[in-house]
Amino acid sequence: MDYQAIFEEAISSLKEEKRYRVFANLERISGRHPFATFREGSQEREIVIWCSNDYLGMGQNEKVTGALTDTVMRMGAGAGGTRNISGTNNPLVELEEELADLHGKDSALVFTSGFVSNEAAISTIAKLLPDCLILSDQLNHASMIAGVRNSGAAKKVWRHNDLEHLEELLKAAGNDRAKLIVFESVYSMDGDIAPIEKICDLADKYNAMTYIDEVHAVGMYGPRGAGIAERDGVMDRIDIIEGTMAKAYGVLGGYIAGNKTIVDAVRSFAPGFIFTTALPPGLAAAAKASIAHLKQSSVEREGQQRQAQKAKDVLSAARLPVMPSETHIVPVLVADPDLCKKASDMLMEKHNIYIQPINYPTVPRGTERLRITPGPAHSDVLIEGLRDALVDVWQELDIPFADGTAEDAGEAAAAPAVLHHAAGG
Repeated sequence: MDYQAIFEEAISSLKEEKRYRVFANLERISGRHPFATFREGSQEREIVIWCSNDYLGMGQNEKVTGALTDTVMRMGAGAGGTRNISGTNNPLVELEEELADLHGKDSALVFTSGFVSNEAAISTIAKLLPDCLILSDQLNHASMIAGVRNSGAAKKVWRHNDLEHLEELLKAAGNDRAKLIVFESVYSMDGDIAPIEKICDLADKYNAMTYIDEVHAVGMYGPRGAGIAERDGVMDRIDIIEGTMAKAYGVLGGYIAGNKTIVDAVRSFAPGFIFTTALPPGLAAAAKASIAHLKQSSVEREGQQRQAQKAKDVLSAARLPVMPSETHIVPVLVADPDLCKKASDMLMEKHNIYIQPINYPTVPRGTERLRITPGPAHSDVLIEGLRDALVDVWQELDIPFADGTAEDAGEAAAAPAVLHHAAGG
């Protein structure tokens, strides 16, 4: 058997389908978010990142970086072991207390990533529930799907945000059977939001547990940044809340929060938690500092919402095909994998703008897109520059505009920029 040929063929198929991923070598510039240095061979140049998950720029907040460096100097770089074998450092214990308080729950448990927290928690909870039926939203993240699959439990996939379909499946299962509804609050590719309160109503009616992934919402929604469930006043109705410190909090790590017994069960039975090295103390301290800051400060959240809306308005006015979004996610439709990659490359090469193309299987075929995540540090001038660059790329590559035109869109985009700069912006 030619093992090498098998792997070469697999990679070749990805390239033929225009799904082969190329990673950009970036060096973020501390204190100048969203600017970064892009390195390619011996060449380097400054670019603007428009697709970062560091939504609020907290990865460069002085409280966060200060907590990280101070803790590393006191305690060293690594955790030194698993949680059971010398790795339970005090900053990590304090981080879990901070997270439990954030969500109004008894306990929280930190994992090395959001993927691990979803896979480990969902699979463990479902395994412990006798004859459990998992009801999973159609657009759940790959980490949630992995947790469902690895649980070995029976599953039903309900159509995305379709409450009638969810109720139909719950009713068929019966009130006596153990059931776990798993869903997200913000779906990161389309930017839409789950009807959390109504899902909780159905869970109460049919005696089901609820598990929500708030990774794209924690830090950014709610009075203290606890997510959409906090914003909507239903946090107390969710059994398990999962989140991350790697997006709006700007650090690393995933977590769950819930009542003490459920969290303790995951802690005690989940291989993905038990057999992995603990989060290092510096990262734990940095995450705690970020969470504590965003509990008190709404400036970053307000800035992000303002600039996300500004980007939607400016890009839509230029007739760029901005997909509907209820949140900070700004998807721009390309609808072709080859053109999506070419658009991304052209933005980087010609305009020094980095937006990673989003292709299948992350999104369905025919919905390939550029996923833009404006933050508080993306100024109005940067947004206008993004618009002009996108219009140029759309025209150059003959990508359809929202109304099917190209030339008119370019003219529409140019006028506001002239007015803005004439006004001294």
